[in-house]
Amino acid sequence: MRKHIGVFAAALMAILACAAGPALSSDAERFIVLQSTTSTQNSGLYDHILPLFTERNGIEVRVVAVGTGQAIKNARNGDGDVLLVHAKADELEFVASGYGVERFDLMYNDFVIVGPQSDPAGVAGMRDITAAFTTIAQARAPFASRGDDSGTHKKEVSLWAQTVIDPTASSGQWYRETGSGMGATLNTGVAMQAYVMTDRATWIKFGNKDDYRILVEGDSRLFNQYGVILISPERHPHVKQAFGQALIEWLLSPPGQAAIADYTVEGQQLFFPNANASALSQ
Repeated sequence: MRKHIGVFAAALMAILACAAGPALSSDAERFIVLQSTTSTQNSGLYDHILPLFTERNGIEVRVVAVGTGQAIKNARNGDGDVLLVHAKADELEFVASGYGVERFDLMYNDFVIVGPQSDPAGVAGMRDITAAFTTIAQARAPFASRGDDSGTHKKEVSLWAQTVIDPTASSGQWYRETGSGMGATLNTGVAMQAYVMTDRATWIKFGNKDDYRILVEGDSRLFNQYGVILISPERHPHVKQAFGQALIEWLLSPPGQAAIADYTVEGQQLFFPNANASALSQ
């Protein structure tokens, strides 16, 4: 009798395990991978907004924070479900090439030039970014560049191209390329008393400012737009389209946009939502 009861119990446990298996597996799969930038991660934005999304939708978001160029490469390889970066021309090309479904404006802030209190090139208060770059180069004052094909680096390169100076000709001299993320580049810049171009959000959050301050800001060319894209499930069938679309729709929705706007550090708003109100109906 005991033998029969034991066999029955084992069979019942096996049935229950089989019944529970798919549900547990489904729960375990309720996550997406967001390919994104070091600036959004370093700023602390994701720690503020993503738990709100997860609480509402039950979907975990796992962030891969690299430079924009690397994030786009990763997305092209299908290593993720959603792409959130800040290099609009490259984002549009990503979609046009069939790697992304559609690009949406999400939020913006701006870039600034920070430097030591001593300001060896004398650029403090300048609002013309190319004039500031030219002055720094002529003074051969140290300048730390990310040099990593990130969105910040792409913007910096485009601004140098508007001058008559090729800073890479002085690579390793006054112009230093770190090949690192924004936080690491700021640390390097402070250590060597170099000027650094950074997004404002990372600068506000940055904890190793020493005697550094914002010296150049306000040029419209320093505008910094972020976009969000669903990685193409046609190109990469494993992309979790429904979950990825849920994140994008939430980010573009009034609650998501409000969450972005509500994120502040030391009383300062770091990102300004500007999603197209008609995006969800397109």
